Amino acid sequence: MKKSETSKKSKKRPLSEMADKNDLYERSVQCAESEIGFIDRHYEILRKRKAKKLREDFCGSALVSFEWVARRKDNESIAVDIDPEVMNWGISTHMGSLNRSQKNRIQFLEEDVIKVRTAPQDVILATNFSYWCFKERRTLLSYFENVRKSLATDGVFFVDCYGGYEAYRLLEEKTEHEGFTYIWDQADFNPINNHQLCYIHFSFPDGSRIERAFSYNWRLWTIGEIRELMSEAGFSQSLVFWQDWDESEEAESGEFTMVEKAEPDAGWIAYVAALR
Repeated sequence: MKKSETSKKSKKRPLSEMADKNDLYERSVQCAESEIGFIDRHYEILRKRKAKKLREDFCGSALVSFEWVARRKDNESIAVDIDPEVMNWGISTHMGSLNRSQKNRIQFLEEDVIKVRTAPQDVILATNFSYWCFKERRTLLSYFENVRKSLATDGVFFVDCYGGYEAYRLLEEKTEHEGFTYIWDQADFNPINNHQLCYIHFSFPDGSRIERAFSYNWRLWTIGEIRELMSEAGFSQSLVFWQDWDESEEAESGEFTMVEKAEPDAGWIAYVAALR
């Protein structure tokens, strides 16, 4: 091997240093098209009309909001997050894919979701379990009450949640993606108060890693607790949509079915919809 080739090899940067953690997150965690499809379909079923106005709380890169305004020419979205860093990354990354009309129908607010005030919305959503950062009952209740005030009279509030007996364990789950591995790390859990500490790591074929790319210090809320708080916040009704199982693939499917009873699976994901 020539000296110049050795020098080039030694100076090669690890893949972890060249990767963008926000891009990796979107590619491994989010599927905005599928999520919007679920919300769009079930809002129409519940309210007999198409939703137009959507607010995405804890928006992060606002990927769902971008997908929403691109879906129909009269859709409008408001993306809310208290941390501007990831939101600004989303704007710089995705705004260029929108046309002028779509850009005019998306709004970004750097505000606290407990205090934010917006015009009445058809749909408000808090997904990726983001609202679990509110560990105290009274704090989560305050958030739900504020959401209800911001909904139209026939508005619907959507949240997601996960559970099952594996949710309480300390574990690491790896999922292979093109060019990297996504690692979900349940690092700590306190059964006294249901507080949980989780991380997302990314590893690469060259052996390099992004450790603790994202950290989550939250409370593992149960569906029963969530529905009780929604009722206390004044919502008229709450509905549970349970993720289906694909027998042919032996894996969870992308479909969700409304249920009032479910199997005590090792791990599950569900949506809860609260009707104003």
